[in-house]
Amino acid sequence: MLGYLRRLATTGFAYTASSVLSKLVAVALLPLYTRSLSPADYGAAEVMIAALPASSILIRFGVIEALLRFYYLESERPERVVATGFALLLWTTTLGAALAMAFAEPISEALLDRSDAGLARIAIGGLWVATLYEYLVALFRLDERARAYFFFTFANVALAVPLTVWLVVFEDLGAQGLLIGTYAAATPFLIWLLFDARHRLAVLPDVPLLRRMMRFGLPTMPAEFSLYALNFIDRIMLVRLAGLAEAGLYALAFRFSQSIQILVRGFKLAWPPLAYSIREDSEARRVYAVIVTWYAAIAAFAVIGMWLLARWLVRALAAPEFFSAFEAIGPLCLGAALYGLYLVLLVVLGRTGRTEFNFPATFAGTATNIGLNLALIPTYGVAGAGFALVGSYVVVLVLMYAFTQRLFPVRWEWRRLALVAGPAVLFVACGELLLPTSGAVGLLSRAALWLSYPVLLWVLRLPTPAERRALTLVLHPRALIASLRQRAEDASAAAEADGDQAPSLRRGGFAPEVYEVEERDEDRGGA
Repeated sequence: MLGYLRRLATTGFAYTASSVLSKLVAVALLPLYTRSLSPADYGAAEVMIAALPASSILIRFGVIEALLRFYYLESERPERVVATGFALLLWTTTLGAALAMAFAEPISEALLDRSDAGLARIAIGGLWVATLYEYLVALFRLDERARAYFFFTFANVALAVPLTVWLVVFEDLGAQGLLIGTYAAATPFLIWLLFDARHRLAVLPDVPLLRRMMRFGLPTMPAEFSLYALNFIDRIMLVRLAGLAEAGLYALAFRFSQSIQILVRGFKLAWPPLAYSIREDSEARRVYAVIVTWYAAIAAFAVIGMWLLARWLVRALAAPEFFSAFEAIGPLCLGAALYGLYLVLLVVLGRTGRTEFNFPATFAGTATNIGLNLALIPTYGVAGAGFALVGSYVVVLVLMYAFTQRLFPVRWEWRRLALVAGPAVLFVACGELLLPTSGAVGLLSRAALWLSYPVLLWVLRLPTPAERRALTLVLHPRALIASLRQRAEDASAAAEADGDQAPSLRRGGFAPEVYEVEERDEDRGGA
């Protein structure tokens, strides 16, 4: 059992390494952006950026999801799958972007509650670049070209950061500069990717193969769109019910919640291959229960810290007019953590092959999100939107739990989960109600309360005797240094692999699930 936990931690660390930099840079740049942009301008840019994944889901017709599945089927030719998928995506993306350009002004009015056709056109151009870029970068992962994947991730960030800072801070282009910097930086990489993969791409699809891919890909769209809507509808409703400036505060809070999203991203990339690699159902049930308990404990510790220290984080990293964003940080971090639990149940559905139950759960969550936003935003603003997200994820989890328990019953460790959740709720409540909200005393007392959480879990005997022995060994300073060194070597080895493991994964392994989960947009509140 401990071997599974170590494996999950190691692979999660390796998969997450390439995205940690971009998240850290995004937070580090907040002092610049929030002092160069008003909350309304920041909100306008972030609403447009959030709209892109939703639009991409609609115009790609599930082709990327189909690519990630059909590439591994013994009955299909991988190169034909790549060529056909690209041909469809090229046409749908180009035609969709051209059509949207003609309606740029009404699109901006619908999303921003004001006319800004120029900003909408930049976002539409970014949609074309980002969708094709996503497809071509997926080929790196399919081919196990880890070195190329890391290079493009870091190089894109290295170019986007100075370009965006120059446009926003020095050229004073506001929201337009934020969008141009984000998507213009990806353009030269897209051109290189098109050139590099030119022999694998096509303009016209293989029609019979396309029909088979669409039969798989199209049914994934409703669930995917409804799940992403949980983290997109709230921004639109904030614009309509509270104003664009409130949407800007919410977007800033979302940036801070990315500290939890890094954890969830590593989990969602490491979890599917581990979960599917366990052949025996009885063993799978035991492993799933233990891993959920420890994921919940680690996520709860992170959420408590972000919730209690949110005021100081915003004061340190944002302009004063953005301070009210702290109200939504805690709920958004909790929403991101709940998304990780949803991923667990999604994999359980995948194990049974009954993924059609995913859509009813996500649709109900979306409907709940709309209702809660209508009820909470007018009174509570960004905090109301954050709690609406939490409520909608609770609905999704309850329904997914009901479906999975009927199809693949798991004896979750409810006693240990209660030991995790009960003190977490108590710590947040006590911190918010009893401790100071400013000054050094407030910061130190809240930090002390937060850091006492794992101590309490130890005293309450959350870890089993075997887990306590393993943790004692792992947390010894010398062992910890050796562990960190080993993880760095593992990440370096992954970067050196460049396809060495591809033959064992490419045909008939469990790698497709890794890629399918990874490709779902990470701006969803989770991942």
